[in-house]
Amino acid sequence: MAHIDRIQVSNGGVPKLPIESAEVGTLGLAGDAHRSKNHGGPERAVCLFAAEVLEALRAEGHPIEPGWIGENLLVRGLDWPAITPGVQLRVGADVLLEVTRYTVPCKNLVPAFVDGFFARVSQDRFPGWARVYARVLTGGAIRRGDAIEVVTERPATL
Repeated sequence: MAHIDRIQVSNGGVPKLPIESAEVGTLGLAGDAHRSKNHGGPERAVCLFAAEVLEALRAEGHPIEPGWIGENLLVRGLDWPAITPGVQLRVGADVLLEVTRYTVPCKNLVPAFVDGFFARVSQDRFPGWARVYARVLTGGAIRRGDAIEVVTERPATL
């Protein structure tokens, strides 16, 4: 079963620190702040990343830890390369998210990577290894361990 492995917030910037539960609203998780105009807002309200990808990065020798690259939800059990813009995810009983875009890695992520190679999580350079941003279609409460399911696949291209 796909589920929330960790929920993480910060007062702005990285690392984001773990919490057990959160309220999710239009602008993201309660208690999570953003220092930059490049993060947050309704189209980038929640940042998601796969626990399996984080573990694979660690296996490559990167010192990355959960929360170090700004993810709010570290998820486990999804087919991560299939989580693309347009996909809708049910998180817990009530929350509905829609993936809006891939995140663009920045220099704030340098400490998480060998030789500062933060482009390792760039969708353009390494498809399927990027974090994603999502808008909140329906808010509500989430807890660590809550189920996540894909409810709408990416729309077919014409």
